[in-house]
Amino acid sequence: MTDPTPSPPATEIEFADFLRVDIRAGTVVDAQPFPEARRPAYRLRIDFGEPIGLRETSAQITANYRPGDLIGRQVAAVVNFPPKQIARFMSQVLVLGFPDRDGQVVLVTPDQPVANGARLY
Repeated sequence: MTDPTPSPPATEIEFADFLRVDIRAGTVVDAQPFPEARRPAYRLRIDFGEPIGLRETSAQITANYRPGDLIGRQVAAVVNFPPKQIARFMSQVLVLGFPDRDGQVVLVTPDQPVANGARLY
């Protein structure tokens, strides 16, 4: 759980720094419990369309979401971080969210359907 208290703004960066972070929209095509994770989490498979394709990740979103409710939902994720080993699973993207009042993750999602792989700008 994260602290839901807003933090002060981060240090200023150049616009070029922002452009280095590749945030894309993708559709969750599979969501399964991930009991091997240290904290409650799901294993997600997300379709980012071509040329990125399907990517997998671990997401600590069990407080606000159930696996069946995630299928078909579009999410925002960073697709250009290096893969991260979580238990015996390689997480390939970072799904984005904000803390709710209890510090639990609320997913960042487009409010209208967008193309899988669409880049945030």
